[in-house]
Amino acid sequence: MAQKPLVIALEEHYLDAEVKSLFAPEDAAASRPSHIGDRLGDLGALRLKEMDEAGIDIQVLSHGAPSVQKMDPETAVALAKRANDRLYEACQANPKRFSAFSVCPTPDPKAAADELERTVTKYGFKGAMIHGLTNGVFHDDKRFWPIFERAQALDVPIYIHPAYPQKAVVDLYYKDYLKDYPTLASAGWGFTVETATQGIRMVLSGVFDKYPKLQIVLGHLGEGLPFFLWRINQALSRGVNKTASKSFRDIFCEHFYITTSGFFSDPALQCCITELGIDRIMFSIDYPFVDNPPGTDWINALTLNATDKEKILSGNAKRLLRM
Repeated sequence: MAQKPLVIALEEHYLDAEVKSLFAPEDAAASRPSHIGDRLGDLGALRLKEMDEAGIDIQVLSHGAPSVQKMDPETAVALAKRANDRLYEACQANPKRFSAFSVCPTPDPKAAADELERTVTKYGFKGAMIHGLTNGVFHDDKRFWPIFERAQALDVPIYIHPAYPQKAVVDLYYKDYLKDYPTLASAGWGFTVETATQGIRMVLSGVFDKYPKLQIVLGHLGEGLPFFLWRINQALSRGVNKTASKSFRDIFCEHFYITTSGFFSDPALQCCITELGIDRIMFSIDYPFVDNPPGTDWINALTLNATDKEKILSGNAKRLLRM
């Protein structure tokens, strides 16, 4: 009988109590339902029990949105260091079950790069997660490039994750329907729009020319970008920058990994495999905003060959994160 493949889930969230205490009311709202809030605060028995029940061997822990991205620089840096120290302690309590992405204090990019290096070299963290925009600024802006420079030097990825959109965007795009459909501005559509835009802007910014080994991770099966990849690539190539050595599509496929977090769809996964290839797709749940069993039940039932399924479940993550 073939050995069961290792299962690594790498967009699995928690909330540090001190960080959470400084969230704005709209950002704290996601943790208010008790069944989610209890799990976000637990890095022990409850989390391990639910991992075991679903057959998940390892979680790569990451702080929930918006983390420290909306804070002033001084607060963000000091708070991130303390949160990362506590996260390391939680991982050390169960080192065979937990690894981590660093809390990244992007309001001070140089300090964020230093904190990334500290947590990678001292604590063995696997990269960093950044949520949404930093105080209204997209991360393709060159002020943030020291973070990407350091990530390349350390050979670790940056995970770009959604946060609740800017108020002006919410008011213009979603407000009319939020009473009846409160998740429209978040997981229902708003998260995808903002995070996909972040990915597109990074490709166009030239950051991958500057840092040719930099790798970015997007959750939720790439925030829709694999489905739109042909059209975006074709549209952006119309008479613009004919001297570019690589197309949008080439850059995206060379520098982005995607995960299955919160998106357990056979047709969507097949599109991603066709566009990006099996080696750039990794398993995630999006715990506790999504329960574990739907994700593991889905992937166990997939009609993929054993080699490809093992790559998604853990092989690709082991290679990218050196686990």
